[in-house]
Parts: sequence; C-alpha cells; structure tokens
Amino acid sequence: MSRLLAGLVLAALAGPALAEPTVTPIRFAPGASSGEVTGGVERGGRAIYSFGARAGQTLHLRVTAVEQNAAVQIWLPGATLPAGDPAGDITGTTLPGAGEGQDATTWNGRLPQSGTYLIVVGATRGGATYRLRLSIS
Repeated sequence: MSRLLAGLVLAALAGPALAEPTVTPIRFAPGASSGEVTGGVERGGRAIYSFGARAGQTLHLRVTAVEQNAAVQIWLPGATLPAGDPAGDITGTTLPGAGEGQDATTWNGRLPQSGTYLIVVGATRGGATYRLRLSIS
C-alpha cells in the first residue's frame, strides 16, 4: 500500500508545472503609430498581448483569420491575470463591445484611461491562425 501511495506522489510531482500566463507587449516601430502581430491559438487557448496608451487616444483594432474564427477581448488598465493558471479568468473590465462572449473582431474608439491595456485573442471554434492590427492616434 505504501508503494502505491509513493508512486502516486511521485507521479503527481513529475507532472508539468503550471505556467504563468505569457503577455506579449506590442511595440510600434520608432515613429510609427500602428503595428501588426500574427499568431495562432489552439481550440480553447488564447494569446495575450499588451499595449500602452493615454486616455483620449483613439484605438483602431482589427483581428482577421482565414476561417473567420478569431475574436478579441480588450481589457482596461488594472485588469489582472490569474496567478498560476494560464487558462483562468482575467479579472477587470473590458471595453464596451469587446468583452467575453461578444466575439469582437474590430474595435474603434477613444480610450477611457491611461495605462496598459490587454488584448486577448481566442478562437470562436476550432483553432485559429490570426492577424491582429492596431493603430493608436
């Protein structure tokens, strides 16, 4: 019985460690006010990006995918990522029309706060290969 218990403990310890969520900053080239990133997400996965902006600046954002199955959420400054659970819920507030379950593919408007915004890209079905374009003016 103790060998079985020891084996279960060792198997649990040998499992993969939980990874912290990875946030990729979007930085524009010197003198530019727009940028583009490309990537892919598996079914149920997500990619998280960040960008800095000031209150009153205008954001133009668009995500496209060959199979038209990519969507974004845009989180206001102060949103927090789940500690130790890359697939966990983000805590905070999203921009109107770009929240969870709204399947936004574009967002255009004035940003209400200064700080670091988060963009979450996910697939609405299956996996998605996407192109994310944004400009700030």
